[in-house]
Amino acid sequence: MRFANLGGRAAVIVAGASGDVAVDVAEASGGRFPADPQAVFADWDAFREWAERSPDPALGRPFTPEDLGPPVPRPAQVFAIGVNYAAHASEAGYPPDTAPVTFTKFPSCLAGPVCEVELPSGTVDWEVEMVVAVGRECRRVHPVDAWDHVAGITLGQDLSERTSQLAGAKPQFSLAKSFPNFGPTGPWLATPDAFDDPSDLAISCSLSGETVQSARTSAMIYSVPELLVRLSRVCRLLPGDLIFTGTPSGVGNARSPKRFVSPGDVLVSELEGVGRITQRFVAGPAAAG
Repeated sequence: MRFANLGGRAAVIVAGASGDVAVDVAEASGGRFPADPQAVFADWDAFREWAERSPDPALGRPFTPEDLGPPVPRPAQVFAIGVNYAAHASEAGYPPDTAPVTFTKFPSCLAGPVCEVELPSGTVDWEVEMVVAVGRECRRVHPVDAWDHVAGITLGQDLSERTSQLAGAKPQFSLAKSFPNFGPTGPWLATPDAFDDPSDLAISCSLSGETVQSARTSAMIYSVPELLVRLSRVCRLLPGDLIFTGTPSGVGNARSPKRFVSPGDVLVSELEGVGRITQRFVAGPAAAG
């Protein structure tokens, strides 16, 4: 099942005669489930059972990626994981047995799959990531049951302004990664059963036509179940929470010479079985000034 945010309303994406169409959840369910995409997560199990009965494509309407917003628009908590791929840990100068760094991206930075990003002053880097949404409230998750607590998988970019992130003696991960539209996600949320193996997906991104990152999510040091176990030991995870699971190697800050995003660049990210997201970068007032 594919769950989307179409113009601020919850939608299920289904195959129609001429391609994918979006079925409005509130209308198709007769009001049983809300129009607000975030509110659907409060009763995710019941919603998923209803949605998997394949709403009639005749109720759907065509859409474009530009019509879609973030599939999880207002999560209560956003967890972001750093150095969760060995090759990225190495390029960033961390020992291979380093435990993942956990920080947040403030929810105001979230955006849909196709958006324009205004560059702040400094140096903006890319970090393609698989993102998972929590479907059930949980605490102290058991590894065997972890995937049962995942509502779905989507694709995200953990865009990062490296100058402010690394300016002081202590890094400012969360602020440097939370400028407007620095957390694009989408195009939709796919339930784990949509994949042969949700733990092993091809993930990549290209900057203005050049592939800069390419890996498989099976290369993560800590898998999705292990991340849920570790996070839920400390925090109560809530329906609709997001977890950015970490980025593979190939970020601009680790290149020689370093490479960062410039006005006019286009960043295209892809995740097997989910789709792609596209960001176009423009000069902001500070960058232009």
